[in-house]
Amino acid sequence: MMTSSDRPRQPEPIDRRRLFLNLGLSLLLIVLCLFLPAGTWAWLRGWLFLLVLVVASIVGTLYLRRVNPEVIAARINRREGTRRRDRNLGAIFLTTVMAIPILAALDDGRFHWLPVPWWVCLLGYTFLIAGLAGMTWAQAVNKFFEASVRIQTDRGHTVIDTGPYAVVRHPGYAAGYLVFVGMPLALGSLWALVPVILLCPLLVLRTVWEDQMLQNELAGYQEYAQRVRYRLVPGVW
Repeated sequence: MMTSSDRPRQPEPIDRRRLFLNLGLSLLLIVLCLFLPAGTWAWLRGWLFLLVLVVASIVGTLYLRRVNPEVIAARINRREGTRRRDRNLGAIFLTTVMAIPILAALDDGRFHWLPVPWWVCLLGYTFLIAGLAGMTWAQAVNKFFEASVRIQTDRGHTVIDTGPYAVVRHPGYAAGYLVFVGMPLALGSLWALVPVILLCPLLVLRTVWEDQMLQNELAGYQEYAQRVRYRLVPGVW
């Protein structure tokens, strides 16, 4: 006789209303952070950045919808169990990220404090697209890739050790560094690298906290950490 625990876990449905609401609000927030500080709608680098971001988001979402729809549900649907320190760190983190387009808009879009050539923007887009691709790859193989840090007992949390997780333990965060460095360069602002300098230790701190929690509370993670020694950068840390 098959018990409830023996039955295959049903894929979690995606809250589509919440998905489109989140996407719409995120787009609105980015538009406001770009063009209000710029003081003009005629900021070419701002529009180009927005276009690349929207296209990358659509392509990434459609790809994940095909290969790993559970990860979309995991990042969109409401969750319980996120720890207070992670919520507080997340609020600081989001505020610092939003400072990047604001500073870039003030710099390149309005005051032109430190003009940079287009090849710097191209370098920024290389970092940005590589980082977004890396994050999408990590989400494609890890259905437990959530925005918050918690042990997902409600979803049968297990260790993922395939794809980029066979190289480093936190590939999503590693790819995040490329995204954050790429954003100000793509927008043509060196001043907007200042928030990135603040983001680096925050991301390291979150990596340390998450890794400690997983080693203490997730079955099999300590053995995985012995096999995959590095958290973010192979051969370094």
